[in-house]
Amino acid sequence: MSATMDTALTAAWIRRAAEWVTADAARLTRLDAAIGDGDHGHNLTRGLTAAVDGLQEDVPPGKVLIGAGRAIVSKTGGASGPLYGTALRRAGKSFGDAEEIDAATLGTALKAALDGIVELGQAAEGDKTMVDALAPAVAAYQATLADGGDLAACARAAADAAEKGADATVPMQARKGRASYLGARSAGHLDPGAASTALILRALADTVTGTLPGAETAIED
Repeated sequence: MSATMDTALTAAWIRRAAEWVTADAARLTRLDAAIGDGDHGHNLTRGLTAAVDGLQEDVPPGKVLIGAGRAIVSKTGGASGPLYGTALRRAGKSFGDAEEIDAATLGTALKAALDGIVELGQAAEGDKTMVDALAPAVAAYQATLADGGDLAACARAAADAAEKGADATVPMQARKGRASYLGARSAGHLDPGAASTALILRALADTVTGTLPGAETAIED
């Protein structure tokens, strides 16, 4: 368990996220087929694979995330590329040139990622998007930090909240994106962007705590 994130740990998070999303691509795509374009899992896998292929481990953690974000934008189709790419680049920029990232700095970065997604996608909680997973994750992270939680505790709290937030999208009617075209028919389905967000945040939590579970940690349908 690490008290801070360095370059190696940041790169390990991207690798783990790529592994888990790849392993869960069929489920994520199936979720997207119900209310979207039916390509979310495969598109995000392609983007994260490109991010892993381009990882640099001789740069500060912030530049690791910025590079990963650029790779995702260039290789991920649909709306998820720009959204995830923006999130990682905003998070990376908030790190600056720091070589070690503590719990408070990571919390600031996650908030920057959320702000970037909200700004780009013009979505709010309750719209049935990835924001419904990321916003409660950021809030839980900050609450745990305020209570004296360390990096691992804060990341676990964020992952738990993201999974609950994703599950909460099931009864929602979509108000943004392609799913919104379905109107009331979008209710009853788990939002694929919220599901992948929860998966990526769980990968972060398990990376900083040093645990090594497999992709079965992915949230269930």
